[in-house]
Amino acid sequence: MTKPNPKATLASPLTLACGISIPNRIAKSAMSEQLADRHGSPTTDLQQLYAAWARGGAGLLITGNVMIDHCAFVEPRNVVLDSAEFLQANKLWAQAAKANGSKIIMQINHPGRVAVLPLLKKPIGPSAVGLDLPAMNIIRIPRAMTEAEIYEQINRFAQTARLAIEAGFDGVQVHAAHGYLLSQFLSPLANVRTDKWGGSPENRRCMLIETVQAVRAAIGKEKILSVKLNSADFQKGGLSQEESIDIALALEAEGIDLLEISGGNYESPAQLGYAPDRSAQRDAYFIDYATALRKQSKLPLMLTGGLRDVDFMNHIVANGTVDLVGLARPFAVQPDLAKQLLAGKSVLKPAKIPAIGYKPVDAYLQLAWHASQFRRISSGQQPKEIKGLVRTLIAFGPRMGFNILTQD
Repeated sequence: MTKPNPKATLASPLTLACGISIPNRIAKSAMSEQLADRHGSPTTDLQQLYAAWARGGAGLLITGNVMIDHCAFVEPRNVVLDSAEFLQANKLWAQAAKANGSKIIMQINHPGRVAVLPLLKKPIGPSAVGLDLPAMNIIRIPRAMTEAEIYEQINRFAQTARLAIEAGFDGVQVHAAHGYLLSQFLSPLANVRTDKWGGSPENRRCMLIETVQAVRAAIGKEKILSVKLNSADFQKGGLSQEESIDIALALEAEGIDLLEISGGNYESPAQLGYAPDRSAQRDAYFIDYATALRKQSKLPLMLTGGLRDVDFMNHIVANGTVDLVGLARPFAVQPDLAKQLLAGKSVLKPAKIPAIGYKPVDAYLQLAWHASQFRRISSGQQPKEIKGLVRTLIAFGPRMGFNILTQD
């Protein structure tokens, strides 16, 4: 167990095992910006958004989804980095994010069965099991991957990681949470395979472990290798907290530099505060998991989800429960949030975002509302509250439709 360090605060630097030092303990966690061009190249808007967050004082910036395969998108206008074609644009993105001393790592991902695009192509997944959501369990049933395809995607994770380092990023984060491909392999609900990639907990984590090994070989020991992992899927029969802790310990044995703790997926979006049996007012959605894991592990931990009180953040850093605090949505309304936290000010009371009471749709409305703020920040404007369901849909819906139809 990591020893408490009463002198550690949010302002303290953190040196990871790879040797890279993060200037403070505040991280901007990943949010899907949807600010690439139609081909998947980072845009000037994306550069300007990250430059604003860097000026805001965050020690670590983690990008939103960067796709490892141009044939599978989480959302339209995601960045794609599967070849050197857009390397120069990615270099400019990294430079903008690092201009004020922040470190930046690229979150690399494959959507698996939840791919939005291509619309007319059957998505892939560990098994032919669709999402337990209306229509999605009929019209988007994935095709079970062959072993050759599993190795192809492992190699793609490694290729994107190598290119990210070439572009000047300080490392990568392998996304194994929120119901995307690697998270699907970990889930007993999504992965019902009977070969070496499914069945037992050890087999279900095999793709993640082999991906981490391939990525480490691609980036070397002197760059940050992070993994984002669900503390649980918050679904009956899904990934449990007990099994997730075993996965975290296996990742520690592989020598990763940082584990980001999250939770939930499209069917149960706990990462947005919609977990069952949990008070929506509670600070730090996944603190119980972090506390339990810390008793068994010295792995540097980053906790994301629901953190709002600055005194609580300083407390969990000082007592050694976590090493970094991650915040996402608050950065969409307070680009200088890190400076505010370092000055001892808690996160502002969140804006009221429209909701209809159905979790998957409410999660989409969250995405739409915050994406509209990204566009304002990237154009040099201040974030501005969008009031009402209709205005939120108008601000994002037509753009999403256009982006889907025109994505290359």
